[in-house]
Amino acid sequence: MRITDIREKAVPIKSDISNAFIDFSKMNASVVAIVTDVIRNGKPVVGYGFNSNGRYAPSGLLHERFIPRLRDAEPDAVLNDAKSNLDPHKIWDILMSGEKPGGHGERSVAVGVLDMAVWDAVAKIEEKPLYQVLAERYRDGEVDEKVFVYAAGGYYQPGKGVSALQDEMKHYLELGYSVVKMKIGGTSLVEDLKRIEAVLEVVPGGQSLAVDVNGRFDLDTAIAYAKALSPYNLFWYEEIGDPLDYELQSIMPRYYQPPMATGENLFSMQDARNLIKYGGMRPDRDYLQFDCALSYGLVEYLRTLEMLKTHGWSPRRCIPHGGHQMSLNIAAGLGLGGNESYPGVFEPFGGFADDYPVEKGYVRLPEIPGIGFEAKSNLYELLKTIGEE
Repeated sequence: MRITDIREKAVPIKSDISNAFIDFSKMNASVVAIVTDVIRNGKPVVGYGFNSNGRYAPSGLLHERFIPRLRDAEPDAVLNDAKSNLDPHKIWDILMSGEKPGGHGERSVAVGVLDMAVWDAVAKIEEKPLYQVLAERYRDGEVDEKVFVYAAGGYYQPGKGVSALQDEMKHYLELGYSVVKMKIGGTSLVEDLKRIEAVLEVVPGGQSLAVDVNGRFDLDTAIAYAKALSPYNLFWYEEIGDPLDYELQSIMPRYYQPPMATGENLFSMQDARNLIKYGGMRPDRDYLQFDCALSYGLVEYLRTLEMLKTHGWSPRRCIPHGGHQMSLNIAAGLGLGGNESYPGVFEPFGGFADDYPVEKGYVRLPEIPGIGFEAKSNLYELLKTIGEE
C-alpha cells in the first residue's frame, strides 16, 4: 500500500464570540486529507484531520516542512511491519525528523493535524471504528460504550445579557447535557459573579457548572476569584493563569479546594509532565485537558497517558479540550473521563455524529470505520471538498 496524495487547505471559523483573551472572528483551521491506494467500498481510503479551535491554521508549517517530509519518505518507511497498514508511530518520527526538542508552539498543531488523518486512515483500512482499534491495541479490547460530555459555551458576545446566558444554558440541559461551562475573566469579578449566579438559577446546582478563565488571571486576581467561587462548589475552575505558570497553579490549592482544570494549551508530554510535577495538580479531584489535535497528535498523547500513569494519575481525570470526534474516540477507546462539546459552536468541526443525541450527559459513538467524520454530514461535506478532488 502507498500514500498517493496529501492535501491541505485553511478553512475559516467565523464567529462573533469571545473569551477572556481572544475573539474568534478571524480564526481559521487547517483541514488535511491523506489519500491512499487502499480500496474500500470501491473508493480509495482517505484519512481526514483538522486542528481544534483556538489555534490558527498551520498551513505554512504543513507545506514547508511536514507534508514534504511525509511525501518524500520511502513508501515502506510509513508502513507497519506487516506492510498492511500505515504505522502512526513511524510516521510521527518521519514528521519530526530534523526538529529540535522544545519550542512546541504551532508545529505541534501541524503534526497533530496529520496524525489525526493518519489514525483515521488506519482505522478505515482495518474497517473498524478508531475507538475499537485503540481499545484492541492499548486496553485489552475494552471500549466505553458511552462517553461523558459537557457543553462548553457561555461566551461573551455583543449585546448578550444575563437572560440570554440563562436561555443558552437551559438549552444545553434540554439537549441532554448534565454539565455546562461558561467563560469568566472578560469583565469584572462583580459582573462575573452576577453571570454565574444567574446560571446557577437555571442549572441543578454548582456541580452542573464549570467556569473557564482561558489563562487570563495574575495571581492576585486568581486568588480573589477563588475565594468568591469556593462557596458555589463548581464542577471546576479552569485554566486560571498562563498555561506555563506552574507556580501560580501550584499556589491555587491553598485558596481553592474544589476541582480545578487545565492543560489545553500544553502541547507536549514534557510540558504535561512539568504541570504534574510542579503545578500542584491533585489527582483525586482535578482534571487535565490536553488536546491531541493541538499537541502532536495521538502518538504523543499516548506518551502523556503513560507519564500520567507513572505519576499516579488515572486516565479518567483526562477530559480533553476541543469538542471533536478524535478526542471522543480516544475517550471511548482508552477510558478517559469524558470529552468537551460545543453545541452549535465552531461548526462544522464541533459536535459529534448525526442522530446520536446526548442522553443524561453521555453520548454514544457510531459503529463506522475510522474516526466517524462520515456520520457528521455538515463536516463530511467540507472534508470531501479536499478528499475527493
